[in-house]
Order: sequence, then structure tokens, then C-alpha cells
Amino acid sequence: MTNDDRLTTADKDIDICVDSLFFTYPSGVEALRQVSLHIAAGESVALIGQNGAGKTTLVKHLNGLLKPTAGSVRIADWDTRHRSVAQLARQVGYVFQNPDDQLFKPTVLAEVMFGPQNLGWEAGRVEDQARAALRMVELSQAANRHPYDLSPGERKRVALAAILAMDTPVIVLDEPTTGQDFAGVRLVGLIVDALIAQGKTVITITHDIDFCAEHFERVVVMAGGRLLIDGSSRVVLSQAEILAQTYVEPPQLMRLASRLGMEWMPLTVDEFIKQLPGS
Repeated sequence: MTNDDRLTTADKDIDICVDSLFFTYPSGVEALRQVSLHIAAGESVALIGQNGAGKTTLVKHLNGLLKPTAGSVRIADWDTRHRSVAQLARQVGYVFQNPDDQLFKPTVLAEVMFGPQNLGWEAGRVEDQARAALRMVELSQAANRHPYDLSPGERKRVALAAILAMDTPVIVLDEPTTGQDFAGVRLVGLIVDALIAQGKTVITITHDIDFCAEHFERVVVMAGGRLLIDGSSRVVLSQAEILAQTYVEPPQLMRLASRLGMEWMPLTVDEFIKQLPGS
């Protein structure tokens, strides 16, 4: 890594600042309209809203896959307009919604090692990081298999491992629970919790509102390329009328709590149980 590739802010202190961001695709579709958003280092943030709301377009600005039409995006002291995707990938790891857009190596281990190798690490550290990431996603036994011999859910976890191995301070997960069975969703949730506990910034795009409620402290609702509402998960996800504008329902536990007349909206099963009479 050259000196020019380093942020002047310590990795653990990386803030994200989106200021009056506009983005228009070459086709003329205006996907983002004056989006302003600050994400502090170590926050866990879920972006929700219907398809076409601008969520994926927004996060693709965080690692330079897209550049602003107007406005700015800053990763700590870096303006993304003046940084390459390769430079930004050292700071922001992005797990694509479709793993087939990300995977191209002949074995799972080679796939997970690819990112760390491009960071210029020595060989021993590269393999150690890759194998540790595979253990996290419970795919150590698949290290020598071809990624496309795995199930779609397993391929999604290979793509996640490939980003985990790079140890970036910011991790973006695009629909991380899609294609996962119950055990897979639970595993992804445990990984998210572990990353947050490590002080990493974790951002997700998700339609899985129950997963969002259980694992993310802050929710940003988008509609029509704009931010509709931004706040704590408990406050935002309890506003059924606003969520209905984006065809999103509150989490199941909140809907049940509301029907039972509970005043305090639970985010987790434990919180719900504690409010039951006699608990």
C-alpha cells in the first residue's frame, strides 16, 4: 500500500458523509435526489424501501462503483470522486446481492484469498485471513471446491467470506439473507453482530424487516431516490403509516405487539416475552 492509499484518519474512525448527492444514469433516469446522510464509525445501518428506491445506487457510491452527478461522498477524508475503486475497496467491502456477479475463481479458497492478495499482504497472512473468514461462514470444508458446485445460499456466504477476509472497516451487505435457509439467516445475523462488536461499520440493504429489526440499530427508509425517514430502528419500524408508503410492513413482532395493545414496540423475541403478563 502506498502512502497515497492511506486515509489520514485511523481506520476505526472512518465516518461516511453523503452531502446533497444526485445521481442520474446515462439513460436519463434520476436515481438519487439530494440525498444527505452521515454514518459514524461503528454504526449499524439498514437501508430499506421498495425496489427502485435508490438503495443500491446509494451504496455503490461508497466504494466508487458510481460517481456523483452532483454533490459529494466522503469516506473519512477521501472524496470518492478522486479515488479509484481499488483504493476505496481497502476501506469499504461490498458484498453484492447476487454472488454470481462477484465469484470467478476456480476454488472457494482462491476466491476468498483474491481480495487480501490484492492488498499486498504477505502470503501467510493472506491464507490465514481467508481460512478464518471461511470458518466464520461455516464453509471451511468447501475450501477446495468450485464455487459453482455450491448451493446459491452457500455461494452467497463465499462472497461474504471474500469481503470478511479483507478486514475492511466498513462492510456493505446487499440483501444478505436472500437465498438463505433458517440456519443461514441465523449465521449471517451472528456474523453481523460479531462485526458490530469489533467496531466495524455495517450497512445493509434488506427487505427482511425482521432481520433488520434484530441486528441493526438505525434504519434509513428510501423512496423515489430520496431519504424518507432516518432514525433508531425502534422508532422508524414502528411507524406503519410511513412505511406503507414504501410498501414495507413493520416487523412481525411489532405488528403482533400492536394487536395485543402493547405500548412499547419490541425488536426481538426476548423483548416481546419480557412484556407478556407474568413475565
